[in-house]
Amino acid sequence: MIWGIFKRDMCHATRNVIAVIVSMGLVVVPALYAWFNIAASWNPYGNTKALKVAVANNDKGYKSDLIPVRVNVGETIISTLHANDQLDWQFVKSDKAIDGVKSGEYYAAIVIPKGFSADMMTLFSPDIKHAQLKYYLNEKINPIAPHITDQGATTVVNTIDKTFAKTIAQVGLDLASSILHYSQSPQMAEYMRNLNGNLTTMADTLSGASQQVTSYSQLLGSANDIVDSTGKLLASATKAGKQARNALKQGKSGATSFTSAGANVTSSVNTALDQVSGAFDQVAAKVNKAFDAIGKDSDTAASQLTTLSEQVSSSESLYDTYITSLNHMHESVEQLPDSDSAKQALLEAIDREITLLEAAKGDSQKLAQQLKDASTQVTQDTAAAERFRKEILNRITSAKQSISNVRDDYATNVKPKIDALASTVSTLISQTDSMITQLSGTADDLDDVTGDVGTNVTSIRSTLGAIAKKLDSSAATVKELITKLETGGNAGDGNSDGGDGDNDASSSDSGESDELRALATANASTLSTLISAPVALHRVSVYPIANYGSAMAPFYTILSIWVGAIILCAMLKVTISDREKAHALGLGDTLPRGAGPSGPGNASRWGLRLDHEYFGRYAIFALLALLQGTLVCLGDMYFLGVQANHALQFLAVGWLAALVFSNIVYTLTVSFGDIGKAVAVVLLVMQVAGSGGTFPIETLPKFFQMLYPFLPFPHAIDAMHAAMAGSYGNEYLLDMVYLALFLIPSLLLGLVLRKPVIRFNNWVSRNLESTKVM
Repeated sequence: MIWGIFKRDMCHATRNVIAVIVSMGLVVVPALYAWFNIAASWNPYGNTKALKVAVANNDKGYKSDLIPVRVNVGETIISTLHANDQLDWQFVKSDKAIDGVKSGEYYAAIVIPKGFSADMMTLFSPDIKHAQLKYYLNEKINPIAPHITDQGATTVVNTIDKTFAKTIAQVGLDLASSILHYSQSPQMAEYMRNLNGNLTTMADTLSGASQQVTSYSQLLGSANDIVDSTGKLLASATKAGKQARNALKQGKSGATSFTSAGANVTSSVNTALDQVSGAFDQVAAKVNKAFDAIGKDSDTAASQLTTLSEQVSSSESLYDTYITSLNHMHESVEQLPDSDSAKQALLEAIDREITLLEAAKGDSQKLAQQLKDASTQVTQDTAAAERFRKEILNRITSAKQSISNVRDDYATNVKPKIDALASTVSTLISQTDSMITQLSGTADDLDDVTGDVGTNVTSIRSTLGAIAKKLDSSAATVKELITKLETGGNAGDGNSDGGDGDNDASSSDSGESDELRALATANASTLSTLISAPVALHRVSVYPIANYGSAMAPFYTILSIWVGAIILCAMLKVTISDREKAHALGLGDTLPRGAGPSGPGNASRWGLRLDHEYFGRYAIFALLALLQGTLVCLGDMYFLGVQANHALQFLAVGWLAALVFSNIVYTLTVSFGDIGKAVAVVLLVMQVAGSGGTFPIETLPKFFQMLYPFLPFPHAIDAMHAAMAGSYGNEYLLDMVYLALFLIPSLLLGLVLRKPVIRFNNWVSRNLESTKVM
């Protein structure tokens, strides 16, 4: 029965040219629907360079008072956009840009205000202003264009951000490089030497001032003690006068003894110095003897040289004793009044004698070291023996000359001044005797003055102490600055001339300087570009799609197949006439009278059941639907060039979708007539919105997210995507099974559930036909 109905339908569909043309049209029209949409959306975002966007630059730029670098971000933006073909940038005045957006000449406009650069540079000031671009957008021209131009505006903002960061970084790096180069120039080295010298002088001045203030404070303290005891001292002046006079007599005797002691000291000094000079002669003889023995017995010669080194080192105590005695004498002479004319001359003579002694001591130390070095080297290199002998004998001669200088200076300068000092002391004692007599007369006059002095002195000492602390702190700060400058200078020079300790102390600073030098000498443009955009996006495509048109092909293909099913039901009859039923039964042109009113199932008593009618008429629908699916899928792949990694799977999705969709629409139309066609259109609209073909389902309202799994479109689209780009696991097979499952409710409705409503549908159809317009 089914085959008979299908054969007659095929004969009728090809009976004349018009029928063939219409049948071909039913197959081609859905494909055209898909192809036009896919071709139109093939690469829309790659053609945005035709969208006109105006750009107006009013930026006046910015120049810092501190760093003479001019910054104009607006000019940089314009230069960058000239090389950008993302949109059709139109560089015009601001008035024309705004008017062009209003008239529709431009889709959007970007206006850079006058103070844009200045506002951006407030980043480095306390009063930060947010730099703003004015973005004008005509939203009525096209619903998608605003989003595309928004991307263009975002590109401009990103360009500004990167350009600003790059400019600031490059200026900083260039400035650091210039400063580094200048810091290594001779002029900068001279400036640093002058600065260190001035700072050292300043630190010494501050330290000296602090010491002076402290001395003043101590002097005032002593003065306070003196003032406190002055009254008592003066009160007992008369009684002490007698004792003072007795002391003065003893002082005169002591002065005589001092003169005699000076003569004894002179004799002792001369004797000691003569002994040292003679000792050097003995050392010279032993040195010659030791070096003469080197060729015969180097170990014995080395031992003798070591012994001589120890002997010379032991003689250093004589110099220390003599220097200590002179220092004590120096301190004693300093206690004398400044008015004594012999005081300063004697102090200078003593200082000169100490200097000569220290020089002689240094010669002895160097001689001892050379003897020690020679004792080590002669055993290793006998060829250098003569050179060591000559150097040591020269050092002995130099040491003897130093001793002679000390002896001559003592006899010429120190001794005469000691004698003159003894005479001066005697004169001073005589003058003091008369002064004590006068002092006893003033005791009563000064007794009333000492009362209030103590309180004032205490207050002054407290103030002076605070000042001394401030001066010490300032001096320490200056010295710390000097140290940092010297450390920085040594690190900048690479290898300094200082000792090992200094090099170790500045190793960390040198490392930092090396890093700074490496940074400053690198390519500033490359570094600034890295700073402005430190992260690069490496895009890795998973299941890549060739282009936007291929990505949209499954949606438009599946949509066109559903539209094709609706067109079939709109153009072809879903019901079978009684005449066709009679021919299928072999009963001629009419059914017997007992068939009843024309309608589904009225020939069932003669063997043409309802399922025979359903499948018999559906056969031509299924054939045309398969042709529709085949044509649209083949056209996608071989006419438009849509990506399809698995062509047979791609075709299989089109075939299954054609069968499922045509059966659903056919069943709705068979079951509910024209109302079923309307339901098919409603399902089409719902699936266009809720299938996730254009936007991710997660971005849709909650209602569509809940409805999503129960629509055939999503499963067909997902299966076609898997056929195009590849399947994850059993993704393709599962989607095909889910799509095929929609046949179950469709067949259930068409074969079982529609039976109770057949009479109702017939009644609706008769009432619609009675209107003469429906």
